[in-house]
Amino acid sequence: MKIPTKARYGVRVMVDIALQKSASPVLLRDIAGRQELSERYLEHVITALRNAGLVKSVRGAKGGYLLARGPGLISLYDIVEATIGPLDLVDCVMEPQDCSRSGRCATRNVWEELSFTLQNKLKETTLEGLAARELALQAECGMPMYYI
Repeated sequence: MKIPTKARYGVRVMVDIALQKSASPVLLRDIAGRQELSERYLEHVITALRNAGLVKSVRGAKGGYLLARGPGLISLYDIVEATIGPLDLVDCVMEPQDCSRSGRCATRNVWEELSFTLQNKLKETTLEGLAARELALQAECGMPMYYI
């Protein structure tokens, strides 16, 4: 199983916004430049994040995007779910009534346990924690600090 690009880029966008030290909105083209991603593709990603209430947009000459709430209140699960939807490994975990075998299927229990474990790890990982990890990695690797 691979996490789709849209979810991975959503996380990168959110970390980028979280690392901005000013209270000014962040332009999508600036995020795209720092992250070396297509601005056109990020438009789809940011729309999903905005629709989920994770970022808010500010219009006008000084417009851009801001976090809708503090980075400690946004989990990796929130971001992934906003970009790709529910994160169950198989359909029968979320909708057991859709499978006539779900009550007598040993593998369903494994998929359910794995889904639960994955979701809990994503829920306990906050945007604040990811941003701190990013800064630490940049300092450790001697990378330029793009975030002001």
